[in-house]
Amino acid sequence: MQTRGVIYIHSSPSAVCPHVEWAIGRVLERSGSNASQGVKLGWTPQNAERATMRAERPWTGYAGMGAEFAKALAQWPMLRFEITEDPSAGVDGERIMHVPGRGIYRAAMSAGGEIMIAEDRIRALLATTTSAEALRNGLDQLLGLEWDRELRPYRQAAGGTEQSWLSQVG
Repeated sequence: MQTRGVIYIHSSPSAVCPHVEWAIGRVLERSGSNASQGVKLGWTPQNAERATMRAERPWTGYAGMGAEFAKALAQWPMLRFEITEDPSAGVDGERIMHVPGRGIYRAAMSAGGEIMIAEDRIRALLATTTSAEALRNGLDQLLGLEWDRELRPYRQAAGGTEQSWLSQVG
């Protein structure tokens, strides 16, 4: 089942950049991709945070590969990153965000890029909240609002960068 997505490294210390490329290459290698050799991301300075770099790369591969990229990148807790995976036949899309100090946020994503919250999670929130404020905070948490707020200035500072596809072939 093929899908595609984008890896956004919003901020990485320069010294960690080669490790990020190696981590992405290892995921591609495990998938049998011939694109795993010498992954280069084309780093540019991140204007939102001094002394950090940013990169983004579209990828193609199997459903669930976005989560594997996120697991590999989460080894460096100082990274700010975001990974999207488009929906494919019978599989929801996914959006994964990581912010230092907050960790990983993961949610299903519609074909239009919207976060989708499962019915059981909404029912559980409604069953456990006792005030409008608690409901609002719970919905913000389910939507990943704090992760989104923290990443917004990094997304806006991205500018135009070169893109090339990382492919899983086989």
